[in-house]
Order: sequence, then structure tokens, then C-alpha cells
Amino acid sequence: MNSAAGDASRQALSKVPALTLGFWIIKIAATTLGETGGDWVTMSLKLGYLVGTLIFLAAFLVLVFAQVRAHRFNAWLYWATIVATTTLGTTLADFCDRSAGVGYPGGVSIIVVLLAASLGIWYRTEGTVSIGSVATPRVEWFYWVTILFSQTLGTALGDWVADEDLGGLGLGYEVGAAIFGAGIVAVGLLWMWGRVSRTLLFWAAFVLTRPLGATLGDLLDKPVAQGGFAVSRFYASLILLAFIVVCILVFPQRAAPRSHGAQALSR
Repeated sequence: MNSAAGDASRQALSKVPALTLGFWIIKIAATTLGETGGDWVTMSLKLGYLVGTLIFLAAFLVLVFAQVRAHRFNAWLYWATIVATTTLGTTLADFCDRSAGVGYPGGVSIIVVLLAASLGIWYRTEGTVSIGSVATPRVEWFYWVTILFSQTLGTALGDWVADEDLGGLGLGYEVGAAIFGAGIVAVGLLWMWGRVSRTLLFWAAFVLTRPLGATLGDLLDKPVAQGGFAVSRFYASLILLAFIVVCILVFPQRAAPRSHGAQALSR
């Protein structure tokens, strides 16, 4: 009887964490780590954007396979996979913007199309893009591919707003962080008091936290002459990694309730 109750309880949970304040704090730290860690591999180690992308793509695939094979939510595995998407998103966006020669506006446009296509195919197939539906292998792959494109878009958006070259707006890292931070606050207010779909707001917040993390990462490791604090990318990455570990230990980590069908699109 107890075993049956335990199985039913597990089936009522998804394989992603509940959306708590701790979730968003760790998410922003992870996106910042993705920026510093990705730049450390491609720039500091001078491996280049293509090699860096292939390295992080391998890590991403291994971790997603492990995540899909897991029987229940595992906080350490989940956040390791998130970090893999942030580092891969950084190198992939830089490869598109710089190595492919399309510039920031072109890179943002391409990634917006990819993200929209991922969400659209997921919704057409499953009838929902709610995180509460992330409990089967097929939905998990939709989830992680969408997460990857959202992280990549965030990097491209952050660079486009902050940088002056490659068609960038040249607003600087501090202004960029303020803009995306204000966007997150607006989403938070709508979450608490608005009538907008919670699923839509989740994906909006997920995308916006990525450029916020990207601009914060650039603010840490860019030279003082470029508006940064000139912290070593390696040491900045270690500090952020330690912060994430502490947050996982301090903030409660629990699986989000599982939801089904198109009803998951409502508030």
C-alpha cells in the first residue's frame, strides 16, 4: 500500500524544479557562469568558438541523456545540465554572431526563429509547453532543446545591446543589465498580479534572465576600459560555481507538480 502511494506520488511530479525564488537566483548565477565559462574556454584558452561549441555540445548531450534516463528529479543533475546549456549557448551565439559573420542582429533573428520553432513544434505535438508536463523522454528533449535556444538567444541579446561592434547598440553592460533586470521585474509583477498565462511568463522570464546573466558575466570579466571589472574569467567562473553549489544546498529543491494537456497553459 505504501509502495503504491509512493509510486503515485512520483508520477504526480515532473522532472524539473518548482519555480521558487531560489530557482531564479540559481538560474541567473548559472547563466552568468555560462558567459564566463564559455569565454574562458573560447577566448582565454584560445580554442575558438567552433571548438568550444563542440566541447560544450558533447557535455550537453551527455547530461541530457543522463537527465532523461533519471527516474525522478535530481537537483544536481538538473543544474549541471542547465550550466551545460548556458556555456553551449554562449559559444553557439558567439559562433553565429562572429564566426558566421551575421552580426548581432542576424544572430538574434536566427535564434528567435529557432526558439519559436522549438516551442511551436513542442506545443503542436504535446498540446502544452508547461514545465509541469516534463515527465516523459520526448517532452524532456523538447524542454532541453528549447532551454538551449533560450540560453543562446539570451547571449545574443545581451551582446547586441551592450557591444558596439557587429551591429550592436553599444549601450554598455551596466545599461544592458538594467534593461533586462527591469524586464524581469515586469514579468514578476505580471506573475503576481496579472492574468497572463503562467507558462508564457515562465518562458519570457527564462529568456530574459539569460541576457541579464550574460551582461553580468561580461561586466565581471571585461577590461575596465570597456566598462568591466577585469576579473579573471577562470576565477569568476570558480566563484560563480561555488555560489551555485551553496544555493543548491541552502534553497529547498523540489520537483514541480505534474500537469497535463492544454490546461497547463492557463494561470
